[in-house]
Amino acid sequence: MKRAEIIARRREFVIPRYKRKYKTLADVGFDGEWVTPYQMVSNSETGPVLVAHYWLDAQSVHEHRDVLMEEGWLPGMPFNNVLSQALDRVNLTRPEIYVTQAFHLLPYKQWPPFPTPHVDESFDRITRHECAGRTVIALGTVAQRACRRAGVEAIECISPSAPGMTYEAKARELATALKAALARIGSDSG
Repeated sequence: MKRAEIIARRREFVIPRYKRKYKTLADVGFDGEWVTPYQMVSNSETGPVLVAHYWLDAQSVHEHRDVLMEEGWLPGMPFNNVLSQALDRVNLTRPEIYVTQAFHLLPYKQWPPFPTPHVDESFDRITRHECAGRTVIALGTVAQRACRRAGVEAIECISPSAPGMTYEAKARELATALKAALARIGSDSG
């Protein structure tokens, strides 16, 4: 499926009964030529695809709009701190990876976990098409389970925002997953 079609699917995706609880990127003024704003920077056509749980909540988008408009991601968040450390460990930059998520709507405030049927619908309509033919790293249990249910082969890794471990420990695990993904990509192209 072409990228423009995937973006169109993301734009069309709503869960009507939950319209008050979930916002679209357009609802929060962040629609663009991306599936997720992370792709303002992390949109590699050949690098590993990192599938996270969800992008942000609507309240955080409003609070941090200026930074998000410039970066597409929010520096200082645990997820992004760990991702930066892991990328440094394997000498990759954000433009050399592709980041997306299992669930493509935004809660008003932090609200996960989202109901499994909602995640599956989002993943089926959007994310699985981004993953087709790519080397995927599923970050955390929500993304891992969504990949498994959709039949998407993925390297499983802890979420960079998971509690209970230091940033350094999570960065080590993610760096290991990135190395495995790069090895798969290298063997596929060779």
